[in-house]
Amino acid sequence: MSERSGIFAGDDPFALSQAWLDEAVKSEINDPNAIALSTVDADGMPNVRMVLLKDIEADAFVFYTNYGSVKAQELDAQGKASFVMHWKSLRRQIRVRGLVEREEGPQADEYYASRSLKSRLGAWASHQSQPLSSRSALMAEVAKVTATKGPNPPRPEFWGGYRIRPLEIEFWADGAFRLHDRFRWTRADCKGKWKVNRLHP
Repeated sequence: MSERSGIFAGDDPFALSQAWLDEAVKSEINDPNAIALSTVDADGMPNVRMVLLKDIEADAFVFYTNYGSVKAQELDAQGKASFVMHWKSLRRQIRVRGLVEREEGPQADEYYASRSLKSRLGAWASHQSQPLSSRSALMAEVAKVTATKGPNPPRPEFWGGYRIRPLEIEFWADGAFRLHDRFRWTRADCKGKWKVNRLHP
């Protein structure tokens, strides 16, 4: 623990994650909050895709999606997920593995309401991950939703958030001669005490 200093200092991995993200906001050209989210299907085959992390809470990471999507189906079935957040400009990354729960209450309503109107209408129109006959068919559905839902559409029941409560968080920073710095935080359960180990590059 005494060896952790500089960008790795601190006793709260969520505060440290937020500090790294805040720094990345100043240097990353596009989407500094983008994460590569990994799930597995019923056969154990992995899936990965980019999503936007929307909140770092005191004990969790939160993002939002369509509950009918493949990612949501796999999250609901397995209850576990991992992601990596990588910043080329900083030469750093954070890896997270943990347990998943839905966020479909007032917090999801608030975030949905903060999105642009077109994005809110798009959430209604898109049957995410399902086959689509054409782009024009999608735009026709958007037009239909726009006419029926009005200027202040409510959050769809099939759209909301997921909260990842990590059991493992790893902070990685580029080092000279490929001798990178890596610190892995682990805990036995979501309420447990963190243990921190330095890892070989």
